[in-house]
Formats: sequence, structure tokens, C-alpha cells
Amino acid sequence: MKRKETTIINSEMKIEVQPPASQWRELIARPYSKNKILTSKIKSILDHVRKNGDSALIKYTAEFDKVNLDTLKVSPKEIENAAEEVSPELKKALLHAKKNIEIFHRAQNEKSIKIKTDIGVSCWRKSVAIEKVGLYIPGGNAPLFSTLLMLAIPAIAAGCKEIIVATPPSMEGKIHPAILYCCKILGLASIYKVGGAQAIAAMAFGTESIPAVYKIFGPGNQFVSTAKQLVSEEGVAIDLVAGPSELAVYADESCIPPFVAADLLSQAEHGADSQVMLVASSRRIAQEIIKNINDQKKNLPREHFIEQSLQHSRFVVLKNPDSAFALLNLYAPEHLIIASDHAMQLSEKVQNAGSVFIGNYSSESAGDYATGTNHTLPTSSYAKTHSGVSLDSFIKKITFQEVTPKGVLQIGHTVQILAEAEGLKAHAGAVTIRLNYLNKKS
Repeated sequence: MKRKETTIINSEMKIEVQPPASQWRELIARPYSKNKILTSKIKSILDHVRKNGDSALIKYTAEFDKVNLDTLKVSPKEIENAAEEVSPELKKALLHAKKNIEIFHRAQNEKSIKIKTDIGVSCWRKSVAIEKVGLYIPGGNAPLFSTLLMLAIPAIAAGCKEIIVATPPSMEGKIHPAILYCCKILGLASIYKVGGAQAIAAMAFGTESIPAVYKIFGPGNQFVSTAKQLVSEEGVAIDLVAGPSELAVYADESCIPPFVAADLLSQAEHGADSQVMLVASSRRIAQEIIKNINDQKKNLPREHFIEQSLQHSRFVVLKNPDSAFALLNLYAPEHLIIASDHAMQLSEKVQNAGSVFIGNYSSESAGDYATGTNHTLPTSSYAKTHSGVSLDSFIKKITFQEVTPKGVLQIGHTVQILAEAEGLKAHAGAVTIRLNYLNKKS
């Protein structure tokens, strides 16, 4: 049996050279697993919020966020005051990102087209917005105001009537000013100071202050992700089953190694359980990228997260592009960068990925903030079957059909035969009674 060759670069990073396909599943394993104790704890939180409403939310906010709140809803005055705390430069950047995200998502609106499938038979679909949606916005060590733009803009474009925002408060009982400024420019007023699993419970079941919604969106830690999965088992829809963030990069001889290193570091800084994967066309390229990682990470404030993330990240050499993309499609990354002068051609090989970044100048962070695409994407190999969040995530499509008297005469006999063959006499009878009526009239 052919064995993979391993080159150790340092204690955190090693290069797997030409690993055989039989070992690929081991290489693509994510660095986490389900925790039964955690699940039990989350179930307890969900039940407590379901039974005790706001009092449970206030209790958990004091316990987890270390702040005692009198009210959960953000006041209009707090929203106005927050706008004054956001720098003009950040406001300009947020408005620029908002514009691009709106352009991309509004273009996803589909017109309803009536299709004539037969004489006297018309069918069509109509997009209808989900009436009530909840947006969870993390606000811990990295308040994700960009995620608010990514979720609220398609919700507004879809026409959702009720949009609830839940985000954890600081120890001073405040919401990050940039999050509130985004709410202001988006016209959102239902904002609540609650985070974690308790926020998901509130939006799923409703409390005295927070109305229940039909679908919950947004990323979060393992508490939030587990809570979303649990409420989805009770009939509340969720956007995605999301795990820690991840990035894969394909880099060939035409890549720019410092760029690739910066991209891998940008994802590794998300958290200790984030994962990055490099698939390079040669050992030399992989070594050059790792050298740049070691040089660049020294100057980053979140180096402690990066170090932990790199311990379970992967650096692989596969010389054949077909093999490289076979591995990447098996991994099905949340983000995939193709760092090559031939990226557009190579992108045809992509079957499974949440979002793809074409060429040396398309950084993953550009998509996170300002290209216009959505950064709420499937992780944990769910890109094999799931898409990222889009306008479609906030709508359902209702089908309609109209059968005229001519249509009954055209398809009625076919319906009779099929229904009777399945032993469903009443189904056949619903058409027979119409056929008899029309035959008497003629």
C-alpha cells in the first residue's frame, strides 16, 4: 500500500505530500464532535426560557454576560446615541457594504411566470416572504455587525413583515454601537439584549418581550448552534446547521504566497476551533506559504486563537489538479479560494463549496464584508447539499394551478386512470364528477 510522505515544518504545521485517497477522510475531519453534556445543558436552558420567559432571559444574561438588565428591548434613544459613537469612516464603510449587498440580493428576486402545461391547464409559482424571522448577531469578542447586514438586507428585500434582532450585551448592558447603527440605517427597531442559547429559545418560543418567529438565522458558538438544532426539531426553521468557520485554499505555482498566508490567517483568527486547509501543487509552494504564515502571525492580536486553530489545520500537496479538487470537493469547505492565474478555468472543477473566491486578488475577507455576496454559509461539509443564505432563504414558494373546463376534458381521463391504478377511488371521483357535469352541459 502506498504511504503518504510527511514533512514537518514546526510543531503546529506539517505538510502531507501526495496522500493516497484512502487517507483523505482522515485529513478532512473537522476538529470537534457533539457533546452530550452540552446538549443536555442547552435543553435545560431552552425549557427554562419556554416556561419562565423574560425572567429566565434576565437570569441567564446575569449569569453568562455578567450584567443585570431591567428591560431587554433596545430603546430608540439607545439607537440614536449609538450612531454618534460610530466614526464617520466606519459609517462610510458600512454604507458602501450595504449598497453592494443590496444590489446582489435584490437581483435575486424572481418574477412569477405562468406556464401552460396543457390545453386549459396553467401552473405557476409565487414567492412569498416568511412573515416572522429572527436574526442572531454574535456580540462577544468579535461583534459581527457585518452579519447583521448580511441577514437583514435579504430579509428586507424579501418583504419579511417582522424582523427580530437578538444580540448579547456588554458587561455595561450596551450593544456595540456599530450593530445599532446598522439597525438604524436598515430601519430595524425590534432589537433585544440577549445572547446565547437563551436568545434562540426566546425567538423560537416567544416571551413577554420577544415575539416568536418562524425561522431563525445567524452564526454563533457551540451553544447557539446546538440550540438552533434543538429548536429545529420542534418545528422552528433555521438557516443552516453551522459549525466553526473554515477555509480551504488551492494554490499552484502562480499563486502569491504572502496573499495565501494572509487568507489562511484571516480565517484561523476566528477561533480556536476554526480550521484552514491548504492544497498546494508543490512542496515548495506549501513551504513558502507556511513561512509567510509564521512571519505574519507574530503581528496579529488574535495570535492565541490562530495558534490553536493551526494545530488542527491541514497542509497538503497534490500535484495533479484533478486530485486536488477531488479532495477539496470531498472536504466541501465553507469558503474556497483558488489562488491561481488559471482560477476561472479551475473553478469548473468545483462541485461542493459554500462560496468560491476566484484568483489571487479575491480575498475571503472581501466576501465577508463588501463584495455583495452573503457570508452566512454551510460548514462541516454541508456544502455538499446546502447553499449559503440568500434572498431565497427568506421566502417560500407557493405553487398555483388553474384548470379550466377545457383543461378538465384534456387531462381528466389521465387523472382517472392514475388514481384508480393507485386504488384511490375518491381521487378519481373528484375528476369524474366534473367530467360528467361538463358532458351533460355540452
